Amino acid sequence: MRRLVLAVAFAALVSGAQAADDRTLLNHCKALVAQASADTTEVQHCRQVIKEWTLRDSRMSVDEDGRPLR
Repeated sequence: MRRLVLAVAFAALVSGAQAADDRTLLNHCKALVAQASADTTEVQHCRQVIKEWTLRDSRMSVDEDGRPLR
């Protein structure tokens, strides 16, 4: 049952991801991966989202508010 709820929530979030802030998707994925007990398609997708954000953040010279990091 919990799996179904997570899958439905993930599907709703992904379908509305274009309207939502990118960081909202990242935060959702971090929470989903932290709570996941099985390696489902949704969890795999979220791991990819987190990986892409990690790589993106490492190349940025400003934080999410536009302030210089260095």
